[in-house]
Amino acid sequence: MFKTNVGSADRVIRIVLGVVILSLFFIYPGAWWRYYTLIGIVPLLTGLAGTCPLYSILGISTCPARKA
Repeated sequence: MFKTNVGSADRVIRIVLGVVILSLFFIYPGAWWRYYTLIGIVPLLTGLAGTCPLYSILGISTCPARKA
């Protein structure tokens, strides 16, 4: 459906960052800012899917160039 535009290193960083941000939701159950950590779903999903809609709009790709 979507073209892969997120490279390997970028994917790993997004997945780790998403998990770390989401873990704050469970570590601090009484914090007033707890629900803001749900934004961690975005980097987690884009890392798992290998595509970033914002990269598509801006024409950016961190995937290595494919040889013809």
